Amino acid sequence: MKKFITFIFTLTLPTVLISQEIEISEALITDRPDATESPNTVTHKSLQVETGIYYISFEENNNKFENIGYNTTLLRYGLLNNFEVRLGWNFEESRTSIAGQQGEISNTGFSPILVGMKVAIVEEKGWLPTIGLLGHVYLPYTAPKEDRPETTGVDFRFAFGHSVGEKSNISYNLGAQWGNDSPEAAYIYTLAYGYSITDSVGFYAEIYGDFPENGSANHYWDTGFTYLIKNNIQLDATVGRGFTQGQDILLSAGASFRIPK
Repeated sequence: MKKFITFIFTLTLPTVLISQEIEISEALITDRPDATESPNTVTHKSLQVETGIYYISFEENNNKFENIGYNTTLLRYGLLNNFEVRLGWNFEESRTSIAGQQGEISNTGFSPILVGMKVAIVEEKGWLPTIGLLGHVYLPYTAPKEDRPETTGVDFRFAFGHSVGEKSNISYNLGAQWGNDSPEAAYIYTLAYGYSITDSVGFYAEIYGDFPENGSANHYWDTGFTYLIKNNIQLDATVGRGFTQGQDILLSAGASFRIPK
């Protein structure tokens, strides 16, 4: 908990200092905290930083598995009016407790760096939703040698967004991913509902999951809040759990800010 509080303080302090000098009229649209990616791209020539921390735990047969992300960061840069490039990384720690005893840390370090892009295809018009397409590759040689995957991970998804009145929206993703040194695809889906409680405070609820080609499906839910400090700075908090095995609790918090051109 102390690490969590320290992280949030150090994360938000520089963004508050930035906000004192920058006034931006267009409010942030982020790809965190939920699993659903927005169909919208970052403003042309603007840099958007989305970063956070998370904790996931799962217990099975009296063994407890924990995964802590101390720094999960995504950089998004608007290369064109409807096209952005993306760079992301996670610094993670995983550990195992066996029969109630603290086990040794099994993995600590950076996950493979993510490099990708997003393109805005069409804006919402009547029944037609806003549509975007994004994809990433995960470079294995950027991870520590002892934990390095043998193959390059790849994912893609189509992102859709619908307005539901003035304060609500529905977003969803459909796509596929290849990773964990497996040639088999896992088909992914997300569905999120968002509601603006005030001009600054937003609420969301979401279900998401995947269908591996030769494995059992995984399904999860999460919910949380966002707080828009200024149009270029947003904080978020999330809690979630799995419908299926693999996630007993998810806790996450973070901050996003945009540096204009």
